[in-house]
Amino acid sequence: MESTSFTRFLFLILAAVVLLLFTRSWIHLPSPAADELDLLDCNRFSSWCTSKNRIQTKQTTPSSSSSTTRSASSSSAAVRDHSDDVPRHPLDPLTLREISAARSILLSQPPFSSSPSSVIFHTLTLSEPDKSSVEAWSKGSALPARRASVVARFQGESYALTVDLASGALTTLPVPASGFPTMTIEDMSSSTWAPLSDAAFNSTVLARGVRLSDVACLPISPGWYGEKEEGRRLIKVQCYSAEGTANFYMRPIEGLTVLLDMDTKEVVSISEQGRGIPIPKSAGTEYRYEAMAGFNDDPPRLGLKPISIEQPAGPSFEVEEGGHMVRWAGWEFHLKADARAGVVVSRVRARDPDTGEWRGVMHKGFVSELFVPYMDPTDAWYFKTYMDAGEYGFGLQAMPLVPLNDCPRNAHYMDGVFAAADGRPYVRENMVCIFERYAGDIAWRHSESPITGMGIREARPKVTLMVRMAASVANYDYIIDWEFQTDGLIRAKVGLSGILMVKGTPFSHLNQFPQNEDIYGTILSENVIGVIHDHYITFHLDLDVDGANNSFVKVKMAREDTNPGESPRTSYIKATRQVAKTEKDAQIKMKLYEPSEFHVINPSKATRVGNPVGYKVVPAATAASLLDHDDPPQRRGAFTNNQIWVTPYNESEEWAGGLFVYQSKGEDTLAVWSERDRGIENRDIVLWYTLGFHHIPCQEDYPIMPTVSASFDLKPVNFFESNPILSAPPNFEKDLPVCVAAAASA
Repeated sequence: MESTSFTRFLFLILAAVVLLLFTRSWIHLPSPAADELDLLDCNRFSSWCTSKNRIQTKQTTPSSSSSTTRSASSSSAAVRDHSDDVPRHPLDPLTLREISAARSILLSQPPFSSSPSSVIFHTLTLSEPDKSSVEAWSKGSALPARRASVVARFQGESYALTVDLASGALTTLPVPASGFPTMTIEDMSSSTWAPLSDAAFNSTVLARGVRLSDVACLPISPGWYGEKEEGRRLIKVQCYSAEGTANFYMRPIEGLTVLLDMDTKEVVSISEQGRGIPIPKSAGTEYRYEAMAGFNDDPPRLGLKPISIEQPAGPSFEVEEGGHMVRWAGWEFHLKADARAGVVVSRVRARDPDTGEWRGVMHKGFVSELFVPYMDPTDAWYFKTYMDAGEYGFGLQAMPLVPLNDCPRNAHYMDGVFAAADGRPYVRENMVCIFERYAGDIAWRHSESPITGMGIREARPKVTLMVRMAASVANYDYIIDWEFQTDGLIRAKVGLSGILMVKGTPFSHLNQFPQNEDIYGTILSENVIGVIHDHYITFHLDLDVDGANNSFVKVKMAREDTNPGESPRTSYIKATRQVAKTEKDAQIKMKLYEPSEFHVINPSKATRVGNPVGYKVVPAATAASLLDHDDPPQRRGAFTNNQIWVTPYNESEEWAGGLFVYQSKGEDTLAVWSERDRGIENRDIVLWYTLGFHHIPCQEDYPIMPTVSASFDLKPVNFFESNPILSAPPNFEKDLPVCVAAAASA
C-alpha cells in the first residue's frame, strides 16, 4: 500500500513538473534556455516574481546612453535601473522602495503580523492625493503625503486599506458585499496545472488522445450564476493540445471543463461534454515568422520594402528624466502604467496659442473595464463573459512592446513597476511607448479655384503624438492608443488582434451541420468554430475643462419645418442645447436617426464672443449590447447599457464593474451608482464612454486576426478663439532629412 501511494504521489509530481515546462506566464508553453534567465523581468527585485516570469523573456536590443530628454533612439532597448527612483510628481507611481516599505508596514501590523506569509497582495499601488492637492502642487514644492492603496487576502478574508508611508498608519476601508479582488498572476498560473493532480482529469485527457505533456490550459473566470457559486473563489479551467504548434488555442479539447477551488486547488467537479469531438489539426495554425514556410525568401512575400520614420534632429517631445511628465507641441500630461487599467493619462493640459496659458482639459483618463461576453449558452461556454480589467488585471497582462513592430524606431519606452502576490516589487519593462506619428495625413489645407485668379495652395502636414500599450489577455491582444493632435483633439483608439477563442466540432464542412442547428459562430477550418462574441471597453474620463466644475450638454439635432411660403426649402436641421441636471439626464444610447453632439462645458468661462468653452465626445464606430438586462453577465456588465454616462466625481468610483469584479453579482457598478440620480450641473463630473465591437468571426481571422480598430475623439468646441494651428509651418524640402538605403550606401 505504501509503495502504491508513493508511486501515485511520484506520478503526480512528475505530471505537474511536465506541465510546468509548458507554462508561459499563466499559459503552458516551453521554457527558455538557462542562459536567458538573467534577462527576465524583475529578477533583481522579487524571488516570487522571478519564478512567475521564468519564461517571460524580454526583447533585447543594444543599449545606449540617455539624456534629459529621452527619445526612442536613446532608450528603446536600454534596461532602466529603477532602484534609485524617487517620486517627482504627486501622481507618480509607487517606486520599488515605496512598494517594499508599504509591504513591510502592512505585514508588521495586526492582523497580518500573526502570519505574514499568508497575506496575498492583489493590489499595491499609489493612493492618489485628492484633486485639490494635485492642482495646487507646483514643481519644486513638497509632494503631498505618499500613501499606498492595498487590496489583500488574508486567511480567507478580503481587505481594502491605505498605508501612510511616512507615519506607518493603516486605514481600513469598506469592501463590496459580493465578489473577490482581481486575480494575481500566481492565481492564474497555479490554477492551470492544478487539474494534473486529479486522476480523473488525467484519464479523461488521455482518453481524448492527448498526451499529458502536450496539455496547455487556461484559467477562465466563472462569472456569477447563483448562490451555489458563492462563498469561495472558484475558477474554471479548459485545456488544449499544444502538439505540433505554438498556436494551441486552435486545438481545444472541446467540452472538458474543470471547476477548481482557487485557494485550495481542489478539483470540485469535471464536466466532459465533448466526447466524439476530435482535436483539430495543427497544420496551418502557426503564425510565428520563423515557423512560416519561406519566411526568409527574397523578395519579401508581400513585396513591401522597409519603411521607417527618421528624426535626425531628435523628437519634438520631452519626457522628464526619471519622471512621468510628457510635453509636446502645446500639450502637457502625466503618464504612468497601472496594473489594472493598463495605462493612465492624467493632468492633461493644452497651451493656449494666444495667451501662452496652460489650460486644463482632463484630470484623468483610462480604461476602466473590458467586458467580453461570448454568445454560446452551452455547458462549456455560457460562463465565458470576461471582465479583463477587474478579473485579470489589464496592466498585469501587458507584455513588453516589440521595438520596430509594436512601436517605430523613434519611440521612447516607459516601464511599469508593480507588486507581485507576495507584495515584493517587480518591473515590467517597455510596457508603454511614446512616439511621433506622421502617416501623410493633412492637418489643414485650402487651394483657391483658378476662377479667382489667386493661385493659393496652402497645406499643413499632420503630425501627432502617440501613447501606446498592448495587453495579451490569453488569446486576445488589445492595443490601446492615446493620440494627441496639434489642433487640441485627443483620440482614444482600441485595436483588437491576437487569436480567436474557438470551439471544436465534429464537422469539417458547413454542409455537414444539421439543418437549422445553431452553431453559435462560423466554421473557420476543419473541426473549428469561431464563436460570436462582443467586446466593450469602458473609459473613465474625468474631464476638467478650464477648471473642475463643468456641465454636460446634449446638443440635439432635429428637422425643423419651414412655414408655408417662408422659403423654397421645406426643412432644415436645428440644434437645441439641453443642459443635464442629473445623472439620468446624461444616460445616452446612440441613435443614428436621432443625432446629437455631447459637450462638456465650463459654464463660467466663455470665449470673447460669448460661447462657453468646452470639449465634445465624438463617437466613431461602436456597438451596443443586445443581451437581456437580467441575463447574469449583463447584470454584472450593466455599465454597457448606455454608451455615455455622466456622474459626479467620487474618488471611490473608478472601476465601472466595481472594486471587486471577480464572481460579483453586479451590485457595485456604474449603473448602480448612477441610479442615485445625483446632480451634475456645474459640478466636478466624470464622463464614461463605452466603445463596442460585435465580432462574427470569419476565415480571415484564422489562425491569427488582422487588427481591427475603433475609436472616439475628445475634440475642442469653442475652447480656443480660433484654429489653434493656424500658424503651423508647412514642410520644406530643405528641412527634411535625405535618407539612403543601407544597401545603396554600401
